[in-house]
Amino acid sequence: MSTDAGSLTPEDLEFLRRPLHGFLSVAGGPIPPQPRPVWFEATAEGTIQVFTGPDSPKVQRLRRDPRASIVVAAPVGESERWVSVAGRVTVEPEGAHDLCTRLAARYWDVDDPARADQLAEMLAADQVRLVIHPEAVSRYAN
Repeated sequence: MSTDAGSLTPEDLEFLRRPLHGFLSVAGGPIPPQPRPVWFEATAEGTIQVFTGPDSPKVQRLRRDPRASIVVAAPVGESERWVSVAGRVTVEPEGAHDLCTRLAARYWDVDDPARADQLAEMLAADQVRLVIHPEAVSRYAN
């Protein structure tokens, strides 16, 4: 395992561009973190972003304590590999629907009418974009 002070390597970015689920945990104060699987995007700037509803429990917790982490692991059948990113989060009111559209195309066949309907429902809802600004990055590759 290796850890560094908040930067994703080119190898990390290549791994994180795969359609894998991330497990997002937000600081919960006295409540233990409750990781949730999420779609995510690693940006060229080295941040990680996800989208969610503006009134979701994770946003409520982040407004009290803006720390979060995400862990992404290789699927069963591949050599063990994971990347963990922890840092401060900003809640951005803009860009969530564009992010949702990009991620839906990454994770789903959006030409499938059922998926297209699901995407339309997601885009009809209010969304915010959560941006994790890495302060610590850990990784393991076997």
